Amino acid sequence: MFRLPIRPLVFALPLGLFLVMVSSSLVDMDATRDLTTQANDWILAIFSNAYAIAAFGFVLTCIWAFLSPLGKVRIGGTQAKPILSRWNWFGVTLTTTIAIGILFWATAEPMFHLYRPGGLPVTPGSEDAARFAMTSLFMHWSITPYAIYTVPGLTFALVYHNLGQRFSISAPIAFLIGRRVPDGAAQFVDAICVLSLLFGLSATLGAGILSISGGIGRLTGLASGPVLTACVGTAIVAAFFVSSASGLQRGIRVLSDINTRAFLALALFVLFAGPTLDMFRLGGEGLIGLAREFVSRSLVLAPFNDREWVNDWTVFNWAALLAWAPLSAMFLGRIARGYTVREFIIVNLVAPALFSIVWMTIFGGLALHTEMASPGLLKNALDQAGPESVLYTVVDSLPFSFAVVVFLVLLSFLSYVTAADSNTDVLAGMTLRGRPEDTKHAHSVAIKLVWSLVVGLSAWVMITYSGIDGIRILSNLGGFPALFIVLTFNVTLVGLGTWKLRELRGREPPAEMPQCQQP
Repeated sequence: MFRLPIRPLVFALPLGLFLVMVSSSLVDMDATRDLTTQANDWILAIFSNAYAIAAFGFVLTCIWAFLSPLGKVRIGGTQAKPILSRWNWFGVTLTTTIAIGILFWATAEPMFHLYRPGGLPVTPGSEDAARFAMTSLFMHWSITPYAIYTVPGLTFALVYHNLGQRFSISAPIAFLIGRRVPDGAAQFVDAICVLSLLFGLSATLGAGILSISGGIGRLTGLASGPVLTACVGTAIVAAFFVSSASGLQRGIRVLSDINTRAFLALALFVLFAGPTLDMFRLGGEGLIGLAREFVSRSLVLAPFNDREWVNDWTVFNWAALLAWAPLSAMFLGRIARGYTVREFIIVNLVAPALFSIVWMTIFGGLALHTEMASPGLLKNALDQAGPESVLYTVVDSLPFSFAVVVFLVLLSFLSYVTAADSNTDVLAGMTLRGRPEDTKHAHSVAIKLVWSLVVGLSAWVMITYSGIDGIRILSNLGGFPALFIVLTFNVTLVGLGTWKLRELRGREPPAEMPQCQQP
């Protein structure tokens, strides 16, 4: 008889709660929306400053870890060999974190900020508003977002590979308290993180379905209704299940490599086919603004303290990213074996943040240039057809626009598949007993199928009955418990780099831990 070695609480608790929420949406969407909106408003009213200060603290922790003696520590011990080459490592990191977000929001988000410049005394639609929009884009999609992933990812990498802790979110907690966390408590913590990731993964998949459906609609004239979104969602779920079931080397690594090269090709084409000088001008002004305003924006200081705008955008983004952070950290930490702490920070924070800045300069700059040249063009597309339509409207101004739209649809599909398959891999690893590298392939595939179906169904329900606002609220709710977990990881990392540094340097992983070779 085929029996899965499931961790009961980690599987049943998040699955049950998640299905209850999805079912309630089908029974009474208005009541469910009201309930989730009230919960979201309460979280933002009480914990808005906590999100902002914590996110800024994660940036400072990354700077400290890079410059401190901790930076020289090799993940997995002095003799550890890398699992991935540097290029593959960067590609996997880039495409499994927020690359899907920059694809969807790079052209849409500036339109919101251009006409609602954060409560500042700036004329909507003006050049000053455009500079504000570009700076906000850099703020929300470069340094801080990657710091939110880097801190827990690095912490988990060290406690898992160097200290030989189990594959559980409770591993850093065990380090802090000096003893193994009881199995029941460990399962409860892991279950909360699985629930957070389910929220985040469903929200992101929903955004992906909307984006791809919008592109297909533009190419074919089909309406982006429930049938089209269901077909797109089914295709994405099937693809990321097959890729995840293929494993790291055959599925995730290959997909991320193709995805990264496709991102670079599209960015280069748009850079030279679009208004290059204006893109660079807007990007340069945005970077100057980011350097000047980073601390004030991070700590919500005047004049960047319009509470409604901050909660709608900056804090909302941090919460959505935090929903992914704990379990994404386990994936990022597991694949980092063989590299030093400094290399981890470069590949997980510095390099992808620079990539994001370049991407936003190109696509955000193109969107702002297009809107300033033809006022109302993109704003009307946003108001009438939603954020997913803005990118395709922008592309209409480029040469070979039909071919570019086809490429964008394929790239969107690939991006969401790449991000989802790595996180499905983590969901399976958390749900099953033992270390992921020791799990039977058949068991891993079976549990990945379950999570793939759950995520796909919930994403379709959310976009069908509540649209993009429901998706954003869903992701924000997942970030609330994750905030406290990532803060715990931050404290653990500081401990590893100070009073536990000597032990960390001198300790090798258990003998049975496999030494994975570089492909």
